[in-house]
Amino acid sequence: MTEVSWNLLTRLGEAQILLPAMLATLLWLSLRSHTPRAALVWGGCTAVSALVTTANKVAFFGWEMGYAPLNFTGISGHSMFAAAVLPVLVRVLVADAGPRLQRAAVLGGTALAALIAVSRVQVLAHSPSEALLGFILGLGTALLALRGMHVPRVHASRLLVYGVLAWMTLTVSDAPPSQTHSMVMRLSVALSGRDEPYTRWQMLRDYRHELQREGRPLPGYFTGPLVMGRMRVVE
Repeated sequence: MTEVSWNLLTRLGEAQILLPAMLATLLWLSLRSHTPRAALVWGGCTAVSALVTTANKVAFFGWEMGYAPLNFTGISGHSMFAAAVLPVLVRVLVADAGPRLQRAAVLGGTALAALIAVSRVQVLAHSPSEALLGFILGLGTALLALRGMHVPRVHASRLLVYGVLAWMTLTVSDAPPSQTHSMVMRLSVALSGRDEPYTRWQMLRDYRHELQREGRPLPGYFTGPLVMGRMRVVE
């Protein structure tokens, strides 16, 4: 895939794109079913995972709680949201289909979420450990939601299906840059009382100095593109 393709794909994991599509589907699910249980289970599971992801990032930016051996600074929110939302979203949109198509929809949503997680590494936004953990957390959320919710066998209106598809297609290229990351950093600074948020490059600088003092080799990721492009910051 080209760099442009990865950049477009990675935007599908943004909360500002996924959450409106999810909320529209939750609203439809609540109105068309006899009980809001399905919507509450999916929304609740996703909210908990979003809280865990945010708390993890705040812990790093505000209190330096990362793990340098794996170049880990926090769970990838894009990977988490993609894996938590997409498999369930497409499953709900084919609620009146047969079991085989429903399973295929879940697998397709999961595969797309996995590609979004890979894209976070490709665009140098996250390390592999961060993208993988985000995907695992999100997929666990989706599976828990699918297990705990009863999706009513009702026909998804064309307006909902086409509206969700149009929203996600158009916003990938036209939506303004997401401000979620900067908001979390500001929150971290406010809660911790730091002057500035802790950074990946400070963590790697300190870890490298520690390894050099002990005469141990640097991990392989120090020669990878996520670090090599910004080595002057690590010095």
